[in-house]
Amino acid sequence: MNILSIQSHVVFGHVGNAAAVFPMQRLGVEVWPLHTVQFSNHTGYGSWKGRVFDGFFIDELLEGLAQREILHTCDGVLSGYMGSPDLGYAILGAVEEVKKANPKALYCCDPVIGDVGRGIFVRQGIPEFMAEHALQVADIITPNHFELEYLSAQKVHTLSELKMAIQTVHAKGPHIVLVTSVHLDDTPHDALDLVVSEKGQFFRIRTPKLNLTLSGTGDTIAALFFVHYLRTRCVKTALSKATSSVYGLLKKTEEAQAKEILLISAQEEITTPSYSFEAEAV
Repeated sequence: MNILSIQSHVVFGHVGNAAAVFPMQRLGVEVWPLHTVQFSNHTGYGSWKGRVFDGFFIDELLEGLAQREILHTCDGVLSGYMGSPDLGYAILGAVEEVKKANPKALYCCDPVIGDVGRGIFVRQGIPEFMAEHALQVADIITPNHFELEYLSAQKVHTLSELKMAIQTVHAKGPHIVLVTSVHLDDTPHDALDLVVSEKGQFFRIRTPKLNLTLSGTGDTIAALFFVHYLRTRCVKTALSKATSSVYGLLKKTEEAQAKEILLISAQEEITTPSYSFEAEAV
């Protein structure tokens, strides 16, 4: 399996491609990483060095891949943090080229916009790009609770409101919606939910809330979910496998009191997770 992963990259730590590429490789996937930014570390540290690449750079690299005559072997495109709206248009152009070469390829978009407590933290124009353009092209989209509310223009406090918001997003294009970091009125204070939807079916996993504040978790779960879905074509199985692995990684990270996900030292959690979570229909 070959996946083109178009995301940010950091020298130190694990966000963007630095959080997504290795887990996919550990599952035996050939990953083609294409970086939208190259930073010294993620921006949550308050200071960083590096630069955001422009859309022409993405176009140039895609042209190089096309010249190798390999795009027909690409099974999927994964995108995350974009850095600027012009990068978004370049990414959609890349998706178009891949799908032209392989009509069976799927596009999974992690619509990085913001989060509960932080609000919108991306550059101006990116949230609008996600809502008005990315949704129309994506086969799979993986927003967190905050991003689902933004993309659906609806507040989500109950399970019925969650389902309505997800259906609103479905109507804009994606046939699979995975919502992470869900906390509804009936979600216990010490838990978090993940909910996936496809063809009118909804499945939920509830995990214990860990004492962690980390960046990159969404990047990892989107990557793992995408791989498992491409292999099984079952959203329930993909959600269960991805959640079990990510929870194991985060639990080991919590125990070590680390500030970055322990993707390397706890890598066995990716293939043989210590915890098993089964999705239930809701």
